[in-house]
Parts: sequence; C-alpha cells; structure tokens
Amino acid sequence: MSSSFFIKKKENPKFSKKGTNSAVTKRKSDGDPGGNSKGRAKKVNPKYNEEISSDSETESPAVSKKRQSREEPVYEETPQEKKLRLAKLYLDQLREEEDKKAEEESFESDLIAGRLQDEVLEQKGKLQRLIAKDVNPSEIRLLRGHKLPVTCLVISPDDKHIFSAAKDCSIIKWDVESGRKLHTIAGGRKGTEDRHVGHTAHVLCMAISSDGKYLATGDMNKLIMIWEAETCKHLYKFTGHRGPVSGLSFRKGTHDLYSASHDRSVKVWNVDENAYVETLFGHQDVITGLDSLSRERCVSAGGRDRTVRVWKIAEESQLVFHGHEGSIDCIQLINEEHMITGADDGSLSLWSVNKKKPLSTVKQAHGCHGDAGLEQPHWVASVAALQNSDTVASGSHNSKVQLWKCAQGFRGLEPLFSVPVTGFINSLKFSSSGQFLVAGVGQEHRLGRWWRLKEAKNGLYIIPLKRKSPQGT
Repeated sequence: MSSSFFIKKKENPKFSKKGTNSAVTKRKSDGDPGGNSKGRAKKVNPKYNEEISSDSETESPAVSKKRQSREEPVYEETPQEKKLRLAKLYLDQLREEEDKKAEEESFESDLIAGRLQDEVLEQKGKLQRLIAKDVNPSEIRLLRGHKLPVTCLVISPDDKHIFSAAKDCSIIKWDVESGRKLHTIAGGRKGTEDRHVGHTAHVLCMAISSDGKYLATGDMNKLIMIWEAETCKHLYKFTGHRGPVSGLSFRKGTHDLYSASHDRSVKVWNVDENAYVETLFGHQDVITGLDSLSRERCVSAGGRDRTVRVWKIAEESQLVFHGHEGSIDCIQLINEEHMITGADDGSLSLWSVNKKKPLSTVKQAHGCHGDAGLEQPHWVASVAALQNSDTVASGSHNSKVQLWKCAQGFRGLEPLFSVPVTGFINSLKFSSSGQFLVAGVGQEHRLGRWWRLKEAKNGLYIIPLKRKSPQGT
C-alpha cells in the first residue's frame, strides 16, 4: 500500500513541477535502486530540494551547521563594500598627498616670503643678515705676482676671479680656485703712454660692473681705463680729471661709472656709450675713496676735509657728514643706508645716511705704535663690508686684518676675530657669497711711502671664511 501510494504521489503533477522526480532519480543513482524505503520517502521535501546545494547533499545537516559555524569569522565582502573600502583608501591617500603638498608649499612659500622680504629690505637699504657669529677663518693662501705693493683689487660677481693692481702699474687676473695667473697686463714706463697699452703710473683704484662685463682702473696719471673683463682687452680711455683718480665704482645693475679724484671732484660716465655725463663738486680736499650700490647715488670720503658725502645724482644734491678727527682714507657701503669708514686717526665709524653723525665709532681700532708717551694709532688703510649683512673688516699695518660684527640695527661695532697678515693692508674685499675675504698687501701704504715693512710680502691673501656648524655656535 505504501509503495503504491508513493508511486502515485511521485506521479502527481504538483510534485513533478517542483523537481521531486529528479531528486528521487538522484537517490537511485546513489545506491537506493528501489527507491521504496519508507524513511527516505518521508524525508523528501521540496523545501530541502530548493535550499540545499548539490555540494552539501552528501553531508548531514549537523555537519554543515558545524562547518558554517567555523567559517563564520571569514567575512566575504560584497562588491559594494569593496568599492566603498577602496574609495576610502583612495581618499586617505589623496588626503596624505594633499597634506604633504601643503607642507611643501608652506615651506616654499616661507622661503619665497623670506626672499621677498630680503629683496624689499635690500631695496630700502635696511637688509642686515646676521651671519657674523657663524664666520670662522681657515687656512690662508698667498698669491704672488706683483713686484711692488698691491694697491687695489676687485672680485668678479661669480667669485671665480680676482683682479689686482699695484704700484708696478700692472694688472693681474687670477683664478680663485687654483691661484694661477690667467692674464697679466704689464705696466709701462713713464713717457710711453702713447705706445703702451696699459698704465704707466701707479694704479690706485679699480671697479668691476655687476654683470662682470667691464673692468675700470684709475691711476696717478689722471687716467681711467676700461677693459673687457673676460679677455682683459683694452676698450676705452677716459680723460678729464685734473688729479690722480682715487676711487671708482659701477652703479649696480648698470654700466654707469662714478669716479673720484684728488682734484676734489666726482665724475659720472656712461661706459656703454663711451661718454662723459657730468661732474659733481663739493669736497674741500682730495677725495680718497668712493662707493655705490643700486641707487642713483654714490658716497665718498673727503680725506682731510674730514667729511663723508652722499651724492644724489638725479637731484643734483649732496648730504655732508662729520665725525672723524683725521683724514678719512677709505669708505664702503654695507647696504643702501649704512656705510663704514676708516681714518688715519685710527678710528672706524659706522654711519646711517639718515644721521649726520656716526652711529658708532671705535677709536684706535688697530691699536697704537711708537715709544711710550709718543704712541700714534695705526692708520685704518682699508675697509670692506659683506653687502646686506652684519659683517665688516678693516685693515692697517699692525700685522692683522680685523673682522667686526655690526650690532642689531647697526647701533655698534663689536670685534669678532683677527687674521694675522704682515704688511700694509691696502685693499680688502669680501666675495659675493661671503665664503672668502681677499686682502691686497704691500710693504708700503698705497698712497705714499711713509713707512716700509721689509718683512711684508707684496701679494694677495685669500682668507676662507667657513661657517661654523650649529654645534660650534
């Protein structure tokens, strides 16, 4: 009865629709050929056929449950969840990149802001980089080539070359790195001016244009000569001064040349046009030095008239400053508004163009010499300034170059250290980078023969100025 009932039920259309027939056929192939076991027939349920996959049919429900419970911790994410996770990772990555970029931009903007601030201060003439505390001298080199005392020198804008001149009327171009002579313009004998290309009298001063194109030199014969700095080829000769040419300076960024002379005048020249422009008068004694920067003005030292003057070229006016008790022999601009001067009374003065008296004066800056009770101060023969910084240098004949630190706001001068150099320090120049200082040295003073130091060597001393490491400061 039960067998026939099962067969009838199997042929029922309801069951055949739901696939029960196929399930029974499957069981027959699994080892139940008759298919007429009561227990098997009762357990057949369309519900199980629909929900249990073919892979799990060989397992009991209990085993499958255990396996499911063990596999539950392994979470398989859906495509949507995967997209969401990847999107979050991408956003985090973008955020990190943006933060890094913002940090770099902030650093760059700080650098740019610092540079712009420096440029603005430089244009205003108020820039003062505080580097003096980090400067430290190292091994000194001596370059020898001149037969007589060196009187003046300049360094090329790229710091690769030095030009020097001397009382032997010669001009030498040097390579800084190797110390070799690259070119020598020999001096000529007196009376050979018409035949000789070059100077035939003591060269007192020289200047190089800010682009390194032109070199200008001035001598005791009242002549100014213009040279091509690269090749040392002679270009022009300027005449017009009535006394020895004692100071030369190119206006920064131009080829306008300012010259000073013992004839008490300052002249303006245009080198590009090979032309004279104008003459400025005001000093009451020989002019001993001159300097300029970017503004259309220059500063000069008036020797025994004991004045420093600022010449405003465009306005055709001048400012007069008093302070030294002796002859002012050298002058150098630190920035557009501050300058340093040295005198034969041994004093060193720091000035602002806005005040008629020195901001600070160091008396007997290089000590004294002579017998007890008859001591005389060592003359300050040369000064130099590292532009737009707080570092200046001075030279005399007391066997040392002295470096000084300008106090904050240029309110004072403090000695930093001295470098031993025997002889008259007739000229001093800092390199543009501030990495070295060059001293032009001779056995005699550049303007006369009051003393002679036989132990001195005529030549150039290159003094490297290494910056101290943070640990050393």
